[in-house]
Amino acid sequence: MTHICFKSTSTIRAAASPNESTRRIELTPWDLQLLLVDHIQKGLLFFKPTPSQEEEVQGSSVIIHLKTSLSRTLDIFYPLAGRLVMVGNDDDKSTSFFVDCNNLGAQFVHAVADDVTVADILDPIYVPDIVNSFFLMNGILNHQGTSKPLLAVQVTELIDGIFIGCTLNHCVVDGSSFWHFFNTWSEISRGNNINPTSISPPIFQRCYFDGIIDFPLHIPFHHNEISDVRSIPPPLKQKVFHFSKKKISQLKAKANAEMSTNNISSLQAVLGHLWRSVVRNRHCSANQEAHYHVAVGMRQRIQPPLPEEYFGNAILLGTVTTTVENLLEHELGWVASQINKVIASQTVEEGRKCIEDWVKSPKISILRGVTRNALITGSSPRFNMYGNDFGWGRPIAVRSGAGNKFDGKLTVFPGMEEGSMDFEACLSPETLQAMIDDSEFMETFAS
Repeated sequence: MTHICFKSTSTIRAAASPNESTRRIELTPWDLQLLLVDHIQKGLLFFKPTPSQEEEVQGSSVIIHLKTSLSRTLDIFYPLAGRLVMVGNDDDKSTSFFVDCNNLGAQFVHAVADDVTVADILDPIYVPDIVNSFFLMNGILNHQGTSKPLLAVQVTELIDGIFIGCTLNHCVVDGSSFWHFFNTWSEISRGNNINPTSISPPIFQRCYFDGIIDFPLHIPFHHNEISDVRSIPPPLKQKVFHFSKKKISQLKAKANAEMSTNNISSLQAVLGHLWRSVVRNRHCSANQEAHYHVAVGMRQRIQPPLPEEYFGNAILLGTVTTTVENLLEHELGWVASQINKVIASQTVEEGRKCIEDWVKSPKISILRGVTRNALITGSSPRFNMYGNDFGWGRPIAVRSGAGNKFDGKLTVFPGMEEGSMDFEACLSPETLQAMIDDSEFMETFAS
């Protein structure tokens, strides 16, 4: 039976503590709504460095080198070495949160799975369960960042590979900020005499919300009213579906031709194709509602626009709702166009309205309460994942952890081939098997 041996646990701090003017970072509605969901867990699989490559990594062991480069990265992303602070407001019996950049440190764990190979991770039809063991803080919710690290890294050595798994508090980062951190760490680790100040630094200021938000926000959140009991999820499996650049182009052309338009994007066409297949193979009744929740990046959809380096959450969930019958009797183009419309509706005005409405009536999300006949897509094919070279070559695969997984979660990654996409589909074993047996769906993957 495969098991993981934990070799060491370390606390990694920034070399220099931030000054008092940057010690406190406020949290916005986009951050606070995630207090009761899991952390972001994403990781990269590499082949193990050769002896000569390991010598080139500044003459030290890979583990020591990664710790050193992580500390340098935390000089730049210093909030990730901090903790959340929860403050009770006696005047209105509410609670406020902020990030205290106190440099208490990130967690770094060195682990070994000495009977697991790269092929054991990549070759099975379904993602093996051991991948969940490559990540720390499983089952820890974001609000627990008051006592838990905001960043936890586990580096797991396989027989012929290394997996670097990062767990980050979702109240502090979204996907864009997560990969900005990961990209910066790999760049510093790779060396090339890089001066950290030459890397586009994260922007922590909240001045972009002046006139919309009075910080700190007061929310009806009471720690002692939160149940630690977690519902037992049904048996789920995960499979990675790879869409080649050629097949994506064909799906996009088909969707746009059917609607006599050119507005449908590659991603929207693939999402529509996946949605129809999942619903078809769930065998739901025709009059049942079907929902698709799509995470929409809002950095360029508010006024003034947030810089790409903005550190924090800037996403909204757009939702497409129709019936199973309506979804399946229409062609791909119609389905993709519905997704396109919802994404396009997330305008500057809508973004501002969502923030203002949330301030008036805060709502804390619980993703585990998603209805059965729904899909949610997170992450983005635009994130730089395969460019992360820590000094011994680029990754060969991307995987995510158990956090925020449920029946209907689709996580999208860029593929290794430029222009391709990978979808990590978390569904019931019955639905996944039906999709594999679905010739209409699987012909997408024929060469």
